[in-house]
Amino acid sequence: MAFATDAPVPESAQIIVTAPGGAIDNDDAVGIDGRAIQAAGTPELLQALARNIAGVSLQDAQNNPFQPNLVYRGFTASPLQGTAQGLAFYVDGGRFNQPFGDTVDFDLLPAAAIDTITIKDASPVYGLNALGGAVVVATKTGRSFQGLSITGAGGNYGWAEGSVEAGWKNGPWSAYAAVQESHDGGWRRHSSSSLYNGFADLGYDGTSAGIHLKITGADSDLTGNGSSPVELLAADRRAVFTWPDNTRNRFGRVSLHPWAALSDTTRIEASLYLQRLRQKTVNGDNADVDACDEDETMLCLENAEDEQNPLIDATGAQVPALLDDDDPYGVLNRSTTRSTAGGALVQLVDKRPLLGGTNRLAVGASHDGSRTLFHSSTELGALTDTRGVDGLGPIIAQPDGSITPVSLKARTRYAGFFISDTLPLGPRLSAEIGLRYNIARVILDDRIGTDLNGRHTFRRFNPGAELDYEVSKGLSLRAGYAETNRAPTPAELSCAGPDDPCSFTNFFVGDPPLKQVVAKSWEAGGSGKFDVSGWSFDWLVSAYRSTNHNDIQFIASDVRGRAYFQNVGQTRRQGVEASLNATRGPWKAGVSYAFTDATFRNPLILNSPDNPSADDDGTIAVSRDNRLPGIPRHRATFSLDYVGDRFTLGGDVQAQSGQYLFGDEANEQPKTRAFAVVDLRGSFKLFGPLWAFAEVSNLLDRHTATFGTFSETDEVYLSEAPGAEDPRSLGPGAPRRWKAGLKARF
Repeated sequence: MAFATDAPVPESAQIIVTAPGGAIDNDDAVGIDGRAIQAAGTPELLQALARNIAGVSLQDAQNNPFQPNLVYRGFTASPLQGTAQGLAFYVDGGRFNQPFGDTVDFDLLPAAAIDTITIKDASPVYGLNALGGAVVVATKTGRSFQGLSITGAGGNYGWAEGSVEAGWKNGPWSAYAAVQESHDGGWRRHSSSSLYNGFADLGYDGTSAGIHLKITGADSDLTGNGSSPVELLAADRRAVFTWPDNTRNRFGRVSLHPWAALSDTTRIEASLYLQRLRQKTVNGDNADVDACDEDETMLCLENAEDEQNPLIDATGAQVPALLDDDDPYGVLNRSTTRSTAGGALVQLVDKRPLLGGTNRLAVGASHDGSRTLFHSSTELGALTDTRGVDGLGPIIAQPDGSITPVSLKARTRYAGFFISDTLPLGPRLSAEIGLRYNIARVILDDRIGTDLNGRHTFRRFNPGAELDYEVSKGLSLRAGYAETNRAPTPAELSCAGPDDPCSFTNFFVGDPPLKQVVAKSWEAGGSGKFDVSGWSFDWLVSAYRSTNHNDIQFIASDVRGRAYFQNVGQTRRQGVEASLNATRGPWKAGVSYAFTDATFRNPLILNSPDNPSADDDGTIAVSRDNRLPGIPRHRATFSLDYVGDRFTLGGDVQAQSGQYLFGDEANEQPKTRAFAVVDLRGSFKLFGPLWAFAEVSNLLDRHTATFGTFSETDEVYLSEAPGAEDPRSLGPGAPRRWKAGLKARF
């Protein structure tokens, strides 16, 4: 991997820093390369991680192939506001967690241009959000890819995709470029999406210095209509509850990656970036709006206890009834986010003999700053017969702040100073030491007088250490401890009170303080290699325990469709992961298993008004050891591939246990069902550089669900399932899908 390159530097070496700390923590990292990402013929970043790493699972919270939640060891990287972000995400050394909510928009990543993606254990060196670890992405250059590759594919449900990538090198100079277009008609109704990505790299790699310029662009129009009531899915699995639910992103990023050798043992390297993101969302939803009991010519907003308050518009007037008595109301929640961010990571890397081994030291600093303008509003609408929402004009502005327009300017300043050292303690024993001091500053400026102003500063010194012992050439053992933290985001700080909730579509009101989250993690494990009967095996086993202090959760409000952020005390994630890979000639096989036990450590009283187990006040009682929702306890993968000169054939099985629904933190409702899905893939050479390929996912057409919550169904007529009453709502997994295409490599 590029960041693992150590001085002294060979002729025309490529050195691109991809994360803080140099080559620390590489021995037990898991990941995939570009070949695994494109094993099915077209680039599939997150799907490739899930089928190769048992500790990784995907949640279909949005039911969009470009917007899943990535879960690793119970920690999440997600494009959705309201999801606790527990993984640090780096792309070529630059922070990729978006500044407003620390979200990770996977549609902005150019999948065709990714060389490697690696998941590393929790370490203080990786800075904010590395509670469960760090995801490190390295993009391609003209040195890692030469030639020209053209791919085109199509499939059922309106899937179409094409990509072109080209790379070149000549002496110290290199260049690489890739463009990719994807369109999904959507297997669910009203769910089409389009995505365009572009990437370019121009580099100079000399004997004592080098620099790379990288440019990334993305334009996406994504529709993900989320979960649907279980009775609706039973009647029509393609049905959606309410719509539209659309996100449009426009993104641009420029980065520079220089390095210079200061001596035969020491170099300085850096990663600098500047990016801009414009995001627009619109979400159609049902609403607790009806004619007032005291005056049926006017409208009122009801809460979970059926208490009515007059519905007020932006002029301060009560909204009159606009529909016939039996016609239901809905809302259109809209938001616009304009974010400009930039940062720099600079580190000094030194490698020299010490104590009979090799000492690798990295000392550095990083700074990331951002400015975000956020606007939102809620328009009263009419719920159609197909449960779409048509706007009626009035913008809702409740005096109590439960639903109100928002205009906010948020600024962040994140600074970190770190040291990492791989220190030899003997011929076979070494220590990996990491120290980091984080300073996070969040400034909120209200632009329309809704009391959003705030000034927040968070500081934290985090230590970490790991001992690595090489028992033999084929066996290594390790044990370590690390502390990491994340600061509350501008989104969380702006939505942290039960009296001023926000909607699930990025609205923020109120500003009480939240405490930063601190994770304390232990890990032990081993790895090794051996040969048997011509097969080469490698294995990895890890056991871990991470305890989050002052964890932050998104808690439902008594106003349906709204929620707020709250510190919930301690949560714990612990488990075991094991993997075994085998190769022999053209054959490759792999099996892995992950056990994840994620629990609350403190009793809590939480709002969950649509949960059938809630009391008369709409609350549930969470006990110590209740399991965190959305995290499967058991997950296993098995894969087998044959890679020949003229054809390839492979497949995998992914199985996981059920999980509790979001809103059922008390664990009193049924979990989602356990499932196993089978995928097949293959390709064969037609002539010259031309190959044909095909892939079938969910071959047995299993009905799966990787996400669940609760929805209010008694107030919405479901034509496909009249009389539906079950509030359980699932994000259905995709049915059997296929794609086929052609690829030419010159």
